[in-house]
Amino acid sequence: MKQVVQNYKSGELTVLDVPVPGCKPGGVLVRTAYSLISTGTELMKVSEAGMSMLGKARSRPDQVAKVVQSVATNGVPATYRKVMGKLDSYTPLGYSLCGVVEQVGPGIDDVKVGDLVACAGNEHALHAELNWVPKNLYARVPEGLAPRHAAFGTVGSIALQGVRQGEPQLGEVALVIGLGLIGQLVVQLLVASGVRVVGVDPDPARCDLAERLGAAACGDPSSAGVANAVAELTDGHGVDQVYLAAGGDSNQPVELAARMSRDRGRVVDIGKCSLDLPWNAYYEKELDVRFSRSYGPGRYDPEYELAGRDYPIGYVRWTERRNLACFLDLLARGSVDVEPLVSHVADFDDAVETYRSLKDGDLKAVAVLFRYPEDTAAAEAPAVAVPVVRRGAGGASAPVRAAGRPVRLAFVGAGNYATSMLLPHLAGREGVELSTVVTTTALSAANARRKFGFASATTDLDAVLGDSSVDAVFVVTRHSSHAELTRQALLAGKTVFVEKPLALDHEELAGVLAAVEESGNDRLQVGFNRRFAPMLREARQRFGARTGPASLRYLVNAGRLDHGSWYLRQGTEGTRFVGEGGHFVDTASWLLGADPVSVYAVGTAGNEDLQVVLGYPDGSTATISYVTTGAPGFPKETLDLVADGRVLRLDDFVRAAVYDGGRKGWVSSRLPKARDKGQSAELAAFVRAVRTGGPMPVPLESLVATTTATLAVQDALAGGAPVSMARTR
Repeated sequence: MKQVVQNYKSGELTVLDVPVPGCKPGGVLVRTAYSLISTGTELMKVSEAGMSMLGKARSRPDQVAKVVQSVATNGVPATYRKVMGKLDSYTPLGYSLCGVVEQVGPGIDDVKVGDLVACAGNEHALHAELNWVPKNLYARVPEGLAPRHAAFGTVGSIALQGVRQGEPQLGEVALVIGLGLIGQLVVQLLVASGVRVVGVDPDPARCDLAERLGAAACGDPSSAGVANAVAELTDGHGVDQVYLAAGGDSNQPVELAARMSRDRGRVVDIGKCSLDLPWNAYYEKELDVRFSRSYGPGRYDPEYELAGRDYPIGYVRWTERRNLACFLDLLARGSVDVEPLVSHVADFDDAVETYRSLKDGDLKAVAVLFRYPEDTAAAEAPAVAVPVVRRGAGGASAPVRAAGRPVRLAFVGAGNYATSMLLPHLAGREGVELSTVVTTTALSAANARRKFGFASATTDLDAVLGDSSVDAVFVVTRHSSHAELTRQALLAGKTVFVEKPLALDHEELAGVLAAVEESGNDRLQVGFNRRFAPMLREARQRFGARTGPASLRYLVNAGRLDHGSWYLRQGTEGTRFVGEGGHFVDTASWLLGADPVSVYAVGTAGNEDLQVVLGYPDGSTATISYVTTGAPGFPKETLDLVADGRVLRLDDFVRAAVYDGGRKGWVSSRLPKARDKGQSAELAAFVRAVRTGGPMPVPLESLVATTTATLAVQDALAGGAPVSMARTR
């Protein structure tokens, strides 16, 4: 097997072929899927290895003291041979990974072969294809948690133990000094604990990231903004806790901690920074200085780590292993989000070059993962199944309506999109009656009823679903409720219009299709409105039929989200692309006249900016560039379709053109304020289908394919490889 090793004497880094470790009693053999580089601890070790012998001595005075003691005991020659022998040996790197149990040793009964586990320890969770891991240094990964995220388990435990040492209380204010990998995790854990957080780091990008992950304010340690934020949040008293998550030789962190702390505040050292405490400052405030020892109780105790002897929970509530399991649970429940921290995913074979890029500063990163090859002789391309739509005994017939009766619509949700983009096109429309609006709060329902003329308003969804006079239900709520509400409405026999996304994951999509099969009701429309935009429809007609494959480029200048936007709640509401990306996948597929057969995606740090490449059956490709870092004044959506010597150009639904044979053959334009993205035409088509009982505006098979492709973007990002869109039978 292969393992990353380093020669501390020469500084050489290499991927070495080494024997597979044996599966000893009391542990399991784990095949690594992802391992995490500690951009703090590991890079410090790599940098030290490249120093001269004098530099090494200066950086590790503790080891120099041991050498001096050995000289006094054993003499110079023996000590020299011992030291040189130790230096001129390969040592391992790594201590945080996720992998699959390949073999179970005697005495282990809590996991089995094939289970996914997160592993810890700088002797057992190494950057290696296989590791033997003792019982107290692994934890089972919760269902649904991605392996690349579970690989953060150890560093998450370090951050978690540090937060435990600070004993945060609801409503307190904390200062986190150092917003590297550990600091970013500490920020999220504190926010999850009900603590308001101020962050400090000289890197503006890290400050921005921490604010997006929940910090109230962040800034440079020397800026007045940090002091002002602390004063405002604490009424001038100072923060309750300070977490030192910075490294280096500067004494600035402990001095800043003293200035920002309240009287009798707590200072917790998590990182490895200078601790020359200014006596007067710490004495006058009687500051409580605490240390956090790595992953938690049990660390460095061979009886716990190697012999597997646990500490009784009644005496030690949070051990190493319990911290690891707790952090994985927080990840699985969405209380902590590590995806924005992932700056780079490298193939394990490129480990040496990745370390060099980090060390030289060519790769700026918060967190870097190694991705390991699967243990298979002929690895197949990853595949995501596109579910087949199965209709039950009821078939696909529309509900019978009395001739001449208006189409009666109910709305579940009356938020900004419903009230600005949908209801204005329905209120007052001939042959349409707005029957009932359902919201979770009485006032919002009353406002929608007053403004748009609903016959009634309620907070009782069951009453609407049970009302036989309601022909169709609009689901316009937050993303996390779309699939379940759609499922309920389909089972109630209603025609359903659900805003995108239809589902946040493959399981939710399967639940919707199960409702279709059970009820025989396939009367469903998802709010993919771009394909109904008049300008784009005319441009497609002018472009004409294709004879060869096409190339489509779709640039989406999505822009930054406001702080506090619910779109940022990825743990519960899904990623931003899952929420919005279906629009662009659907538009591309409609223009190309087919559903995707493959999906590939790459992203910048945190996957904020994405490049998504869709492959189609005839060899056509569509590239969707979904970016958040563009200029606010630039148009949101620009699209180019190229094929057969022709080009279709769309500029943000304000201007469209078709170029044929090198000349501009057709141009259409409108005022920017009059841009039409198709909502009115989409709703007209939906109402017509409900009134006549005719086919839905978009076949359900197409809606399912688009949703599956949108979800597959996350699969492609996680796996780092193209995903095949396999059709199930």
